[in-house]
Amino acid sequence: MNVLIVYWHPEPKSFNHAMFVKAREALAAAGAEVKTSDLHDMAFDPVSGRSNFKSVKDAGYLKPQLEEMHATEVNGFSDLLDAEMRKVEWCDLMVWQFPLWWFALPAPLKGWVDRVFAMGRLYGGGRVYDKGVCRGKRAMLSLTTGGPQAAYREDGFNGDIDAILRPIHRGILQFVGFDVLAPQIVYAPVRMTDEQRRDELDRFGHRLSRIAGEVPVEVGRY
Repeated sequence: MNVLIVYWHPEPKSFNHAMFVKAREALAAAGAEVKTSDLHDMAFDPVSGRSNFKSVKDAGYLKPQLEEMHATEVNGFSDLLDAEMRKVEWCDLMVWQFPLWWFALPAPLKGWVDRVFAMGRLYGGGRVYDKGVCRGKRAMLSLTTGGPQAAYREDGFNGDIDAILRPIHRGILQFVGFDVLAPQIVYAPVRMTDEQRRDELDRFGHRLSRIAGEVPVEVGRY
Protein backbone atom coordinates (compact mmCIF):
# COMPACT_ATOMS: atom_id res chain seq x y z
CA MET A 1 0.00 0.00 0.00
CA ASN A 2 1.27 3.46 -0.94
CA VAL A 3 0.39 6.10 1.66
CA LEU A 4 0.69 9.86 1.51
CA ILE A 5 0.55 11.79 4.80
CA VAL A 6 -0.09 15.52 4.47
CA TYR A 7 0.61 17.31 7.75
CA TRP A 8 0.51 20.81 9.12
CA HIS A 9 0.94 22.30 12.56
CA PRO A 10 3.13 25.27 13.48
CA GLU A 11 4.70 23.59 16.54
CA PRO A 12 7.05 20.59 16.15
CA LYS A 13 6.46 19.64 19.80
CA SER A 14 2.69 19.52 19.35
CA PHE A 15 0.48 16.48 19.76
CA ASN A 16 -0.36 16.79 16.06
CA HIS A 17 3.30 16.33 15.26
CA ALA A 18 3.41 13.29 17.56
CA MET A 19 0.45 11.85 15.61
CA PHE A 20 2.24 12.58 12.34
CA VAL A 21 5.32 10.70 13.51
CA LYS A 22 3.21 7.83 14.88
CA ALA A 23 1.36 7.52 11.56
CA ARG A 24 4.56 7.46 9.54
CA GLU A 25 6.15 4.84 11.79
CA ALA A 26 3.07 2.61 12.20
CA LEU A 27 2.29 2.52 8.49
CA ALA A 28 5.89 1.75 7.57
CA ALA A 29 5.98 -1.02 10.19
CA ALA A 30 2.83 -2.48 8.62
CA GLY A 31 4.63 -2.73 5.27
CA ALA A 32 3.32 0.40 3.57
CA GLU A 33 5.48 2.67 1.46
CA VAL A 34 5.05 6.12 2.98
CA LYS A 35 5.59 9.56 1.51
CA THR A 36 4.95 12.76 3.43
CA SER A 37 4.26 16.42 2.86
CA ASP A 38 5.16 18.33 6.02
CA LEU A 39 3.73 21.67 4.97
CA HIS A 40 5.22 23.55 7.91
CA ASP A 41 8.69 22.15 7.30
CA MET A 42 8.26 22.91 3.58
CA ALA A 43 7.16 26.49 4.35
CA PHE A 44 4.41 25.76 1.84
CA ASP A 45 2.83 28.91 0.39
CA PRO A 46 -0.96 28.44 0.48
CA VAL A 47 -1.74 31.32 -1.90
CA SER A 48 -2.57 30.46 -5.50
CA GLY A 49 -1.25 32.64 -8.28
CA ARG A 50 1.03 32.74 -11.30
CA SER A 51 3.66 30.92 -9.25
CA ASN A 52 1.57 27.75 -9.68
CA PHE A 53 2.62 27.58 -13.30
CA LYS A 54 5.59 27.48 -15.64
CA SER A 55 3.19 27.83 -18.56
CA VAL A 56 0.94 30.77 -19.47
CA LYS A 57 -2.39 30.55 -21.28
CA ASP A 58 -3.57 34.14 -20.87
CA ALA A 59 -0.97 36.66 -19.74
CA GLY A 60 -3.53 39.43 -19.52
CA TYR A 61 -6.02 37.85 -17.12
CA LEU A 62 -5.44 35.18 -14.50
CA LYS A 63 -8.25 32.62 -14.41
CA PRO A 64 -6.79 29.79 -12.29
CA GLN A 65 -8.93 26.99 -13.71
CA LEU A 66 -8.11 27.99 -17.30
CA GLU A 67 -4.41 28.07 -16.45
CA GLU A 68 -4.71 24.71 -14.65
CA MET A 69 -6.29 23.04 -17.66
CA HIS A 70 -3.61 24.49 -19.92
CA ALA A 71 -0.83 23.45 -17.56
CA THR A 72 -2.26 19.91 -17.53
CA GLU A 73 -2.02 19.79 -21.31
CA VAL A 74 1.53 21.17 -21.58
CA ASN A 75 3.10 19.93 -18.33
CA GLY A 76 3.17 23.49 -17.12
CA PHE A 77 2.79 23.24 -13.36
CA SER A 78 5.61 24.43 -11.13
CA ASP A 79 8.03 21.73 -10.06
CA LEU A 80 6.74 21.93 -6.46
CA LEU A 81 3.09 21.49 -7.39
CA ASP A 82 3.83 18.78 -9.92
CA ALA A 83 5.69 16.83 -7.23
CA GLU A 84 2.73 17.16 -4.83
CA MET A 85 0.26 16.12 -7.53
CA ARG A 86 2.37 13.09 -8.31
CA LYS A 87 2.21 12.06 -4.65
CA VAL A 88 -1.59 12.22 -4.74
CA GLU A 89 -1.67 10.24 -7.99
CA TRP A 90 0.76 7.67 -6.52
CA CYS A 91 -0.96 6.96 -3.22
CA ASP A 92 -3.57 4.34 -2.41
CA LEU A 93 -4.37 6.02 0.90
CA MET A 94 -4.04 9.69 1.81
CA VAL A 95 -4.03 10.84 5.45
CA TRP A 96 -4.35 14.47 6.48
CA GLN A 97 -3.04 15.34 9.94
CA PHE A 98 -4.07 18.73 11.29
CA PRO A 99 -5.69 20.75 14.08
CA LEU A 100 -9.30 21.74 13.47
CA TRP A 101 -9.23 25.55 13.29
CA TRP A 102 -12.46 27.54 13.02
CA PHE A 103 -14.35 24.34 12.16
CA ALA A 104 -12.25 23.80 9.05
CA LEU A 105 -8.82 23.06 7.63
CA PRO A 106 -6.05 25.44 8.74
CA ALA A 107 -5.07 27.83 5.95
CA PRO A 108 -1.82 26.09 4.86
CA LEU A 109 -3.61 22.77 4.33
CA LYS A 110 -6.58 24.41 2.60
CA GLY A 111 -4.11 26.29 0.41
CA TRP A 112 -2.39 23.02 -0.44
CA VAL A 113 -5.76 21.75 -1.69
CA ASP A 114 -6.39 24.99 -3.61
CA ARG A 115 -3.07 24.67 -5.43
CA VAL A 116 -2.67 20.88 -5.78
CA PHE A 117 -6.22 19.79 -6.63
CA ALA A 118 -6.04 21.41 -10.04
CA MET A 119 -8.70 21.33 -12.74
CA GLY A 120 -7.67 19.06 -15.57
CA ARG A 121 -5.21 17.16 -13.40
CA LEU A 122 -7.30 16.11 -10.38
CA TYR A 123 -10.84 16.81 -11.59
CA GLY A 124 -12.88 18.25 -14.45
CA GLY A 125 -14.56 17.13 -17.63
CA GLY A 126 -17.16 15.17 -15.69
CA ARG A 127 -14.50 13.40 -13.61
CA VAL A 128 -15.99 14.06 -10.18
CA TYR A 129 -17.47 12.00 -7.34
CA ASP A 130 -17.92 8.36 -8.46
CA LYS A 131 -16.20 9.20 -11.77
CA GLY A 132 -13.42 11.15 -10.07
CA VAL A 133 -9.76 10.94 -10.93
CA CYS A 134 -9.01 9.47 -7.50
CA ARG A 135 -11.66 6.74 -7.56
CA GLY A 136 -10.35 3.56 -5.98
CA LYS A 137 -8.20 5.53 -3.55
CA ARG A 138 -9.06 6.13 0.11
CA ALA A 139 -8.58 9.14 2.35
CA MET A 140 -8.72 9.73 6.08
CA LEU A 141 -8.74 12.86 8.22
CA SER A 142 -6.76 12.70 11.45
CA LEU A 143 -7.34 15.76 13.57
CA THR A 144 -7.38 17.31 16.99
CA THR A 145 -9.92 19.69 18.52
CA GLY A 146 -9.69 22.28 21.23
CA GLY A 147 -13.02 21.35 22.82
CA PRO A 148 -14.14 18.09 24.44
CA GLN A 149 -16.08 15.38 22.64
CA ALA A 150 -19.36 16.40 24.29
CA ALA A 151 -19.13 19.76 22.51
CA TYR A 152 -19.15 18.05 19.11
CA ARG A 153 -22.35 16.02 19.38
CA GLU A 154 -25.57 16.94 17.58
CA ASP A 155 -26.88 18.56 20.76
CA GLY A 156 -23.46 19.80 21.83
CA PHE A 157 -22.10 23.30 22.12
CA ASN A 158 -20.41 23.22 18.69
CA GLY A 159 -22.69 20.76 16.90
CA ASP A 160 -22.28 17.46 15.12
CA ILE A 161 -18.67 16.74 14.17
CA ASP A 162 -19.79 14.72 11.14
CA ALA A 163 -21.64 17.77 9.82
CA ILE A 164 -18.65 19.99 10.53
CA LEU A 165 -16.35 17.69 8.55
CA ARG A 166 -18.77 17.09 5.67
CA PRO A 167 -17.50 20.02 3.57
CA ILE A 168 -14.08 18.37 3.64
CA HIS A 169 -15.26 14.78 3.29
CA ARG A 170 -17.85 15.46 0.60
CA GLY A 171 -16.80 18.76 -0.94
CA ILE A 172 -13.10 17.99 -1.32
CA LEU A 173 -12.22 14.31 -0.94
CA GLN A 174 -15.28 12.63 -2.45
CA PHE A 175 -15.51 15.35 -5.09
CA VAL A 176 -12.24 14.18 -6.66
CA GLY A 177 -13.14 10.51 -6.21
CA PHE A 178 -11.67 9.40 -2.88
CA ASP A 179 -13.51 6.90 -0.70
CA VAL A 180 -13.57 8.30 2.83
CA LEU A 181 -12.58 6.37 5.94
CA ALA A 182 -13.87 7.28 9.40
CA PRO A 183 -11.90 10.22 10.80
CA GLN A 184 -9.41 9.81 13.60
CA ILE A 185 -10.34 12.51 16.12
CA VAL A 186 -8.54 13.29 19.35
CA TYR A 187 -10.68 15.66 21.37
CA ALA A 188 -8.90 18.29 23.45
CA PRO A 189 -5.48 16.66 23.83
CA VAL A 190 -4.35 19.80 25.66
CA ARG A 191 -6.62 18.76 28.54
CA MET A 192 -5.22 15.22 28.72
CA THR A 193 -2.51 13.78 30.91
CA ASP A 194 0.69 12.50 29.33
CA GLU A 195 -0.54 8.96 29.88
CA GLN A 196 -3.82 9.67 28.13
CA ARG A 197 -1.98 11.18 25.18
CA ARG A 198 0.27 8.13 24.96
CA ASP A 199 -2.84 5.92 24.97
CA GLU A 200 -4.30 7.94 22.11
CA LEU A 201 -1.12 7.52 20.11
CA ASP A 202 -1.12 3.78 20.77
CA ARG A 203 -4.74 3.49 19.60
CA PHE A 204 -3.90 5.45 16.48
CA GLY A 205 -0.93 3.25 15.69
CA HIS A 206 -3.00 0.11 16.23
CA ARG A 207 -5.68 1.37 13.87
CA LEU A 208 -3.15 2.24 11.19
CA SER A 209 -1.53 -1.18 11.45
CA ARG A 210 -4.84 -2.62 10.24
CA ILE A 211 -5.99 0.21 7.98
CA ALA A 212 -5.73 -1.86 4.81
CA GLY A 213 -8.83 -3.80 5.89
CA GLU A 214 -11.03 -0.82 6.71
CA VAL A 215 -14.07 0.00 4.60
CA PRO A 216 -15.29 3.50 3.72
CA VAL A 217 -17.99 5.27 5.66
CA GLU A 218 -21.16 6.92 4.39
CA VAL A 219 -20.48 10.64 4.38
CA GLY A 220 -23.89 11.83 3.19
CA ARG A 221 -24.88 14.82 1.09
CA TYR A 222 -25.43 18.39 2.16
